[in-house]
Amino acid sequence: MPEHRSAYKKNLVVALISSTALFQVSSPSALAESPSSIQQGQNRHKHHSTGASSPARQTTPVSRPAPTHRKAASSHAEGGSEAIIVTGTRSSNRRVRDSSSPITLYTQAQMERTGELNLASVLSRLDPSITVSALGNDTAALTSSIRMRGLSANEVLVLVDGKRRNITGNMAGGTTPVDLNMIPAGAIDHMEVLRDGAAAMYGSDAIAGVVNIITKKSDHGIHTYAQTGANAYNGDGWQYLIGADGGRKWGQDGFVHISGQIYHTDHFVADNKSTRDHRWTTSSSWPANSNKIESTPEETRENLSIEWGKDIVEGLRTYGLITYAHRHAEAYENYRLPGASAPTTIYPYGFSPLETIDENNFQANLGLKGDDLFGFSWDLSTLYGQDDDDIGVKNTYNSSYANVYGYSPTTTRAATYSMAQWTSNFDMRRNFNVGMATPMTFAMGAEHRLETYHVGAGNDASYLYGGTSGYAGISPVSAGQWQRNVWAGYLDGDFHPLKHWDLDFAGRFEHYTDAGNTETGKITTRYDFTRRIAVRGTISTGFRAPTLAEEHYSSLSVSPTGASGLLGANSTAARSIGASSLKPERSTSAEGGIVLEPVDRFHISADVYQINIRDRILAASSIAGTSALEAIQAAGVDIATGGSVSLSNIKAYYYANAASTRTQGLDIQSDYRFLLHRYGSLDLSLLLNLNRTVVTHLNTNIFGNPFANAQTQASAQGVPRSKIILNAHWDYGKWGVNIRETRFGSYKTLLTYEDLAPSSVRYSTTTFLPFENTPVWTTDLEVAYRVNKHWRLAIGSNNIFNQRPRMVPAVVNYLGPKIYDSASPLSMTGAYYFGRVDANF
Repeated sequence: MPEHRSAYKKNLVVALISSTALFQVSSPSALAESPSSIQQGQNRHKHHSTGASSPARQTTPVSRPAPTHRKAASSHAEGGSEAIIVTGTRSSNRRVRDSSSPITLYTQAQMERTGELNLASVLSRLDPSITVSALGNDTAALTSSIRMRGLSANEVLVLVDGKRRNITGNMAGGTTPVDLNMIPAGAIDHMEVLRDGAAAMYGSDAIAGVVNIITKKSDHGIHTYAQTGANAYNGDGWQYLIGADGGRKWGQDGFVHISGQIYHTDHFVADNKSTRDHRWTTSSSWPANSNKIESTPEETRENLSIEWGKDIVEGLRTYGLITYAHRHAEAYENYRLPGASAPTTIYPYGFSPLETIDENNFQANLGLKGDDLFGFSWDLSTLYGQDDDDIGVKNTYNSSYANVYGYSPTTTRAATYSMAQWTSNFDMRRNFNVGMATPMTFAMGAEHRLETYHVGAGNDASYLYGGTSGYAGISPVSAGQWQRNVWAGYLDGDFHPLKHWDLDFAGRFEHYTDAGNTETGKITTRYDFTRRIAVRGTISTGFRAPTLAEEHYSSLSVSPTGASGLLGANSTAARSIGASSLKPERSTSAEGGIVLEPVDRFHISADVYQINIRDRILAASSIAGTSALEAIQAAGVDIATGGSVSLSNIKAYYYANAASTRTQGLDIQSDYRFLLHRYGSLDLSLLLNLNRTVVTHLNTNIFGNPFANAQTQASAQGVPRSKIILNAHWDYGKWGVNIRETRFGSYKTLLTYEDLAPSSVRYSTTTFLPFENTPVWTTDLEVAYRVNKHWRLAIGSNNIFNQRPRMVPAVVNYLGPKIYDSASPLSMTGAYYFGRVDANF
């Protein structure tokens, strides 16, 4: 056997033993709740690494061993500061505590303790820099998305085992994000959240940060779980989740791991006693609580994943991951009065249209990894991911269509959206002795990505003569298919000029066939003064190419008194009201921080950051009245005005490079572990994010007018300016108790004056009502009991004291039931009570 390979195997064994021991020390509570976690970690390193360009083995010693002056047994209360990370670095065996960039690792046990059934909500419970919108409108209610550091979901890159995850075809809040909820929760071993600009490492989208989901790779055991609960104060919103995952050996040097789950949630409708429709009177023939627009969708979802890894010959391995998910969801639209939008022979008591989605999401990753190609370890991979969405409307009607053809369907297909990404990567890495304290790690690679986007027209009845009530379909004028190629190459060097000084350089070139060329770079450094004090900093440039959906997506929401049309930025209809071709966003980020360990088991990190984004893509100001009506008609949809439909409430808008913004903030994370001896252990943590986004420059449209009005500028902040998470986890014998306090800071926005407002400002696109969601604390509690090594039981409640967002004034409450600001990060559902059972065999 060659000498270098023998040395490698020796080092690998030492690393595995060390990392296993550290995992045991750093997270005993996690181990107690998930007995297979250590084996999963061993398999993760044994079979293949999970970094974007981190092949499993190296032919030379690791590039950055732990400094000799640092205590290896130091533990992290929550995520494990001694756990190995693969995100934000090309080096192997880099620990959370050693990271030169702010990064947090969240274990499966932590995720389970949140009580949440959706992965996006799990992240929001754990990480203060991440938020989710409490309520989406129209199709946005059907797709989940996350925001990081106040920036949009499009500016957060999501990886699975270091590979780019495909994005959704459906627009959610102006973004086409990765829908995290389409990934089986049971397949996840842990998550790594990098809060740093990383476009030079990973490419487009990584402006705010990166979420890297690391899947399970254990080759034995079965884990089953079931959870159910409801929003008990209303008695609705019932949810359940059933899932299982398990692994088996594949020969002597391989594994197969399969995960699957089924999820369902009922509608949650905001308190009916306070959501009376403005149109209701004591003589009305319909119930006062008929309008259920302020609600969450009903949803059923099935997820499946299959993962494998196996040595072909010594030094050459194959691996793969296939995921599939199907979802059906339905969201309420505004109630239609009896006889107003359909004959009483069809709907004698009026009707509530339901917007529906049938979604299929799949991704297949295949790859080969090798140890020695001209001395380099290498990784060749290709993946294909696609998201198909059929948008429909049920319980609806098109009266104008019925007047022409004598009938109208009550269920229609409104549109189809499909987004596909085929990504291929080749990554290489090698260590070189260049006379520094430790070997330099040099990495390079190339990427090709083919993106295609398809918009399909709806049924004739869905868009002709004004379209169906609730949601009008896409006409053939707005339908089409578009594609682009992306070519990229990168270089990365990790140096150690001095024993305790880390210096990392990264550079990347990308060519988009529709957006041109871009070059990005990143310099990261860290210096450890002592084992208890270190400083770190990063300067980087980044970019985000406009998504094909931002360029071509269109939709039309039809309300009882008007309509709102989103027009594709590159369409003729959008250009008629000022749109121009979208350009890439470009960013410059600077970050600096300090990492402290004042005493053993007490860790603190504080990082300040500034992110400047030029040509940021935002929703342009809405155009109302005749111009909007003509633009919507140019998109192939006719809208009849008169009666209850006000011309001033016909609006159209598009996405544009509206402004330049500056985001400034502070991240603080600290934790301490109390060793209570016979009374177990107590893990305490505090996580804080402060951020502020301001508009520094406004761009103008083709008519010379600013793209963004005051409302658009206010929406750039997007999230509360502060979020604090305090967590305490007590582990005592078979018992585990977790308490979490979360403070959502104030959030200011500008709301549109609606139907009860004076006519001078009603539906105005220039005058708005300032509104502030005041700070609020929520309390989560979970109590768990491990019956034996196989069974674990848990009960708990999130937001146990039923905190809800502040109600909006009547003049900005459309029709009466829209009592909350839809952008609020605090869920309107209030308290949620749940029970969970886990079984391991």
